[in-house]
Amino acid sequence: MRTSVSFVIIVRMKTFKIYTLGCKINQYDSQVIREDYQRRGYVEITAAGPADLYIINTCTVTASADKKSRHYIHYAHRENPHAEIVVTGCYARLDARVLAKIPGVTKVTPIKPALPAISGFQDHARPFLKIQDGCNNSCSYCKVHIVRGRSRSKPLANVIAEAKQLAGRGFREIVLCGVCLGLYGQDLKPKTGLLQVIKALEKIKGLERIRLSSLEAWDLTNALIDQMARSGKLCRHLHIPIQSGADSVLRRMNRRASFKLYSDLLKTAQKKVPGIGISTDIMVGFPGETNEDFKTTVKLLKAVKPMRIHIFPYSRRTGTAAASFQDPVPANIIIERFNKMKALARAGEIAFMKRFINKIMPVLFEDRVKEAPGFWEGHTDNYLKIRVRSTQNLKNQLIRVKLRKIQDDHILANIC
Repeated sequence: MRTSVSFVIIVRMKTFKIYTLGCKINQYDSQVIREDYQRRGYVEITAAGPADLYIINTCTVTASADKKSRHYIHYAHRENPHAEIVVTGCYARLDARVLAKIPGVTKVTPIKPALPAISGFQDHARPFLKIQDGCNNSCSYCKVHIVRGRSRSKPLANVIAEAKQLAGRGFREIVLCGVCLGLYGQDLKPKTGLLQVIKALEKIKGLERIRLSSLEAWDLTNALIDQMARSGKLCRHLHIPIQSGADSVLRRMNRRASFKLYSDLLKTAQKKVPGIGISTDIMVGFPGETNEDFKTTVKLLKAVKPMRIHIFPYSRRTGTAAASFQDPVPANIIIERFNKMKALARAGEIAFMKRFINKIMPVLFEDRVKEAPGFWEGHTDNYLKIRVRSTQNLKNQLIRVKLRKIQDDHILANIC
């Protein structure tokens, strides 16, 4: 009598983790990488525990970003000394040899010039849609134009198709992003522009909000401001990096801007688009920045009243023009200016939030608040951060709420 023997073969799927540093562009690039490995049969791990493969998507905008990138490489190697570690991103483009020598690194691959598409966005209610990459500016403190190359744009038809796919997956807001978003379409044949992208995306069924990530002041046109004023979908929020309000500093930074340009442009936007939220980046301690220069920056910010200010102490980056400047600002002065700017930023944030207390506004809720059980968090179209208490699942829901109380960096609200 024959005895049949059956075998069960267990095939363990290979696992991977992604660590992303830096901007929205890097987060988009990580989503591209994520979908690529998932198509190959890999399973992503987001919890604690070792993986077979680690992808470190690096940033090199500051010395601190370099340090954090190296930290994640070391962390991955400690978690699994036998794992494959792939390093990519901006730091990988600039210092591949340095990164390749770090224990555990098996491959260093720079950013690819292609502009692929994504079908979703891990752990995001508001996916980023990269429509442009590269930079034609040459700011003297910045490495981005070195590591990202010249501006290149995704064809409009591809942008529309990708946006439709995301909207079809249930996403109600899309954030358009690029290294220099305002340069979109200038390299295409025939040329087009950001305004044409917005108008095309406004026609997509199911897509209720279009948000712009960041624009240089010289790329913000009156036509774009007018579109924001009349659009029912384009969010009333602009992130305009100012860096400095002093013309002499802006010239040394090699930025095509001035105190007057910033002041006139942002006041125009505020006049044409009531309730608009304007956020900005400010750098303190740029070489040669005097006390009067700093005071001029403060004067500009008090005039344009940003809702949020991201403050960065100057970071010397080897290979940039500013690295050779011989008039550094002492560290203690940089710290002093940073703290003064931080206080100004907080005062401006509170003043902006106060304007909307007791108003009813629609909020797109994104996720539960981990540190506050029972609360959900989302944003208004002008980028106010809102929290409400609810036992219901509010994720990806656009709900009208009444804003009632400022708490830290957000406003507590009640569902209407």
